[in-house]
Amino acid sequence: MTGYTMLRNGGVGNGGQPWVLRWSSRIRLTWLSFTLFIILVFFPLIAHYYLTTIDDADDAGKRIFGPRTGNELCEVKHVQDLCRIRESVSEELLQLEAKRQELNSEIAKLNLKIEACKKSIENAKQDLLQLKNVISQTEHSYKELMAQNQPKLSLPIRLLPDKDDATFPLPKSNRNCRLHNCFDYSRCPLTSGFPVYVYNSDDYPFGSSLDPLIKQAFEATVRTNVYVTENANIACVYIILVGEMQEPVMPKPTELEQQLHSLPYWRTDGHNHLIINLSRKSETQNFIYNISTGRAMIAQSTFYDVQYRPGFDIVVSPLVHAMSEPNFLEIPPQVPVKRKYLFSFQGEKIESLRSSLQEVRSFEEEIEGNAPADYDDRIITTLKAVQDSKLDFVLVEFTCKNQPKASLPTEWALCGERDDRLELLKLSTFALIITPGDTHLVISAGCAMRLFEALEVGAIPVVLGEQVQLPYNDVIRWNEAALIIPKPRITEVHFLLRSISDNDLLAMRRQGRFLWETYFSTSDNVFSTVLAIIRTRIQIPAAPIREETAVEIPHRSGKAAGTDPNMADNGDLDLGPVETEPPYASPKYLRNFTLTAMDIYRNWNSAPGPFHLFPYTPFDPVLPSEAKFLGSGTGFRPIGGGAGGSGKEFQAALGGNVPREQFTVVMLTYEREEVLMNSLERLNGLPYLNKVVVVWNSPKLPSEDLLWPDIGVPIMVVRTEKNSLNNRFLPWDEIETEAILSIDDDAHLRHDEIMFGFRVWREARDRIVGFPGRYHAWDIPHQSWLYNSNYSCELSMVLTGAAFFHKYYAYLYSYVMPQAIRDMVDEYINCEDIAMNFLVSHLTRKPPIKVTSRWTFRCPGCPQALSHDDSHFHERHKCINFFVKVYGYMPLLYTQFRVDSVLFKTRLPHDKTKCFKFI
Repeated sequence: MTGYTMLRNGGVGNGGQPWVLRWSSRIRLTWLSFTLFIILVFFPLIAHYYLTTIDDADDAGKRIFGPRTGNELCEVKHVQDLCRIRESVSEELLQLEAKRQELNSEIAKLNLKIEACKKSIENAKQDLLQLKNVISQTEHSYKELMAQNQPKLSLPIRLLPDKDDATFPLPKSNRNCRLHNCFDYSRCPLTSGFPVYVYNSDDYPFGSSLDPLIKQAFEATVRTNVYVTENANIACVYIILVGEMQEPVMPKPTELEQQLHSLPYWRTDGHNHLIINLSRKSETQNFIYNISTGRAMIAQSTFYDVQYRPGFDIVVSPLVHAMSEPNFLEIPPQVPVKRKYLFSFQGEKIESLRSSLQEVRSFEEEIEGNAPADYDDRIITTLKAVQDSKLDFVLVEFTCKNQPKASLPTEWALCGERDDRLELLKLSTFALIITPGDTHLVISAGCAMRLFEALEVGAIPVVLGEQVQLPYNDVIRWNEAALIIPKPRITEVHFLLRSISDNDLLAMRRQGRFLWETYFSTSDNVFSTVLAIIRTRIQIPAAPIREETAVEIPHRSGKAAGTDPNMADNGDLDLGPVETEPPYASPKYLRNFTLTAMDIYRNWNSAPGPFHLFPYTPFDPVLPSEAKFLGSGTGFRPIGGGAGGSGKEFQAALGGNVPREQFTVVMLTYEREEVLMNSLERLNGLPYLNKVVVVWNSPKLPSEDLLWPDIGVPIMVVRTEKNSLNNRFLPWDEIETEAILSIDDDAHLRHDEIMFGFRVWREARDRIVGFPGRYHAWDIPHQSWLYNSNYSCELSMVLTGAAFFHKYYAYLYSYVMPQAIRDMVDEYINCEDIAMNFLVSHLTRKPPIKVTSRWTFRCPGCPQALSHDDSHFHERHKCINFFVKVYGYMPLLYTQFRVDSVLFKTRLPHDKTKCFKFI
């Protein structure tokens, strides 16, 4: 209780005084703190207020803390020195500021000079690089010339003989004429261009006796031939047409001889003249035999051995299609290989060998020894036995149902009309051609007509009689398209025909069709072939191929082209020289003056027919088109681009057998300017690019304010006459390289892909090398061909929207390929790429080459393309089937081969430089 009481009393009981003391001390501390707070807070406020308001008095002289003017401050004695210092410092600052501005302007001028010097240094470096490149190219050219021992030569002086040719030696006999003793080479220099003068038949009496159709066809052909000249004084060869003549008005042999000898440039003996006797019938009047033709060459379809001069006269084919082009759609297909009849023959022998020798007295004195054995009876017996054996379906008829056609003695006359004979041959695998019994008749118009009709419809000719001289026999390898069998082997013919494989049959049929199209089918082919034979014999180079003259559309360049990162993402790989290498055109006609004599009979197995020499030769010596292309003989250069397959040199240079070469980009476009500009910009910095040819397919010209990119190489914009996809393949004269990269204006390809494709093409120059692959397939239910673009393990086409090919194929596509195909392309506005694949595969019998794994290249952001249309694939199905009808077979070949890079983009260590180019 005591403790509790004390607590209630404030802890003060008997001892409460300490509590009072504690309380009083607390009060003193509180007042002390309050007093200090007032002093520290309010006193400064009051002082601040007083000091700030004391100068508000009206008497300015009583201001103590207010601001004073400069003069008033300067009146103060101890501040005057400070004022002087301030004024001096201000003046110095102004002077320093002026000097600083002056120095800044000088620095700016110096910076401009530095930038100008840098630019001049860069330009000097570029000039130095160009000079180094020019020096390097000059050294390469010099090394090549030294290695090939081909110094540059100036053209020889043109030789023109006198009009009288008094120094030309006379041969002992006109029938012994050959080129060395009956042809004046001085009129045909190597650089003359082979000028040919053609007499106008209307100027001479025998002109009225000529067959009107043959005469009209011949004149039309002459007007378009590149070798024909109107200046007779410089002509190498003079040509006169003397047949076929109409029977009622045919001149007498003596009259015709007088008229020939009276030709203005006959020059006593007719040297360098060619007498052409064409025929549309199975019997050619051999009236030239009984007249003196001097040293003139003769071209006709009928020759006796005493008349024919090998290597001098020319056996020509009959001119069946005088004024009409053959309809390729009516020609039967080349497949199936086997037809209804194994072989067929229809004919009637009008006169025996012995009776003909007794009647034709003018020939008896020139025939030595006894008459040769007549094998015709044995042939008839053997063939009838084969027909009766029923082992194979054959059709042989030795008596015509109607009146047989007129023929020469001992010759088997044709039966029936031409259409009836063609229908039988369409059902025959082989067509027998029995040569005349008179062995002194080396060729007759009847045999030539049978050969023409057999080749036309795909019946393989079987010629019984090895002594025969087939048309153009000195330049055509007939054993590739026909069987030439001696008559004594008639009993072995059936066995021989049955033993030939289907592949060999198809190859012979295809070759025969090729020969017929090239040398026999039209009057242009016949006349051009005759000229080509003469030109080849005297070893004069052919005229250049026809090139399309490019009409340039003016355009402004100057837009800086930026390289697309996706296009130039090549790492540290050096793809080749860019910009510093000037445009380098392929050598033109390098080997033409030696090629004609060297490669006539060079046997290449790559291509059939007159193109069998391609690509190693620029033109075929006897090709009617007289074609040759740029860069002759580049495949024979001995200098390589690297040393032993060195990887470093392979990356730094083009390499290969042709150390220097460029390509031309041909880009077809139609009203897509923005897409075109983007595509051109992506070509900036592309190595080995010579030029870009933009084929402007739109009738509307480019916009006047359109600024074309500057990509370091010329851009040629070519105007076309009409909107046609065939314009993509015109051989423009602006294309100066052998290699053409055909590319769509919306195609996206990286630079390394293009360069790799170019390298591959240089290893296979006769083929299409590209990126997007397609293939054809057989539709069993509908029995037709289909076009397919799905991913597949094999392909047969490479689209030319991104592909390399040789310029020579552009010429063949535009001027040699059947016009029906180009018309189909124009009709559908489609299929030009398929047509090019058909052409190349037909000529080379090789499939195209696909590079890299790229299957498509379309631009996703580009406007609508033709291939997006639903009817696109349907039209391409029709195109393939139509092209097969024109060619007569399916020329496309499948391949499962694709070329990819092994070490093309591989970063190699410095101590490992060996690599292989391709797989």
